[in-house]
Amino acid sequence: MRTYNIVGVMSGTSMDGLDLAHVSLSEQEEGKWDYTINAATTIPYGDKWRLRLSKLRHQNSLVFYKTDRFYGQFIGESINQFLKDNQLEAELIASHGHTVFHQPENHVSVQVGNGNVIYGITGIPTVTDFRYLDVVLGGEGAPLVGIADHYLFGEFDLCLNLGGFANISASISGVRIAYDICPCNIVLNRIAREFNQEFDEDGLIAAKGNVDYDLLADLNDIDFYQYEPPKSLGREWISRNFWHYVRNSYAKKEDKMKTLCDHIAQQVGNNVHDLSSGDSGAKRLFVTGGGAFNPTLVDHLRSHTDAEVVVPDPQVVNYKEALCFALLGVLRVKNQVNVLANVTGASDNSVAGALYGDFSKLI
Repeated sequence: MRTYNIVGVMSGTSMDGLDLAHVSLSEQEEGKWDYTINAATTIPYGDKWRLRLSKLRHQNSLVFYKTDRFYGQFIGESINQFLKDNQLEAELIASHGHTVFHQPENHVSVQVGNGNVIYGITGIPTVTDFRYLDVVLGGEGAPLVGIADHYLFGEFDLCLNLGGFANISASISGVRIAYDICPCNIVLNRIAREFNQEFDEDGLIAAKGNVDYDLLADLNDIDFYQYEPPKSLGREWISRNFWHYVRNSYAKKEDKMKTLCDHIAQQVGNNVHDLSSGDSGAKRLFVTGGGAFNPTLVDHLRSHTDAEVVVPDPQVVNYKEALCFALLGVLRVKNQVNVLANVTGASDNSVAGALYGDFSKLI
């Protein structure tokens, strides 16, 4: 079977940096791919990029397009240096970009990181813009990793990502579904910054707090949690529907952190229970994303579910999303479905992604 060497690129809503993973992917049989992560790194965002990306949704069109161009340059130069440092070569780049707008109800999902620029700087065929076709087809445009969970981690009953948002995927009666559950690191990191920390390292802030049950009740009553999937969340939703409960609470900062951890764990536990209803046998929950390194959050998660919580090695925890987009990129080049309508609610499956460069050697 053909082996593809790809750089998967991911920038998440938690804004901790640009994830790069050089992976080798080979299709073993229909519905199963093997992977090797050969090298991976996270390039932290300096204050300039963090501020520019976080404020971009409020800027004018010229600033937007300039950022799209120069962020693409940043990605391309970062990949060149990454490959040089690790003495590796790649035949494909699959870049998610950084989400600026995600409003599927308005038929909009926009990521910056121009594919023309990435290809122009690296000379490596590049796939970007994985979400928008699905939105045009009436879908949420998210989450997209469900098909990769099926191909790469199909031995687990459920796959949970504790990233900026918590999202989950599972195979139900042979059909893969996936959706966003609730905010996760994007809100935990906001509290951490009130302690002059980028994130709650080792869950120590939350560990010192107590659950505020009034705040917890307000969060658990948010309407979104009653909606049936497909469903997804964006930064805008937090501002409109979530954060004011946290901001207006009289709880101490460390109590807010502890309460958010318990809220996330409860919502995940509720969904694991719902997805497991009617099935016999113990369930295995595969947990990745930055929240998997937060012992307080994981302890709360274990207390709110009967599933076996499996946290893989740190490289997979950190770079699973970059790995998944590498696979989505290969599927796009092979002209195979890489976005599932039963996950997103679109009218049809799609072969999504914009292509830049010469792909003749990959097909």
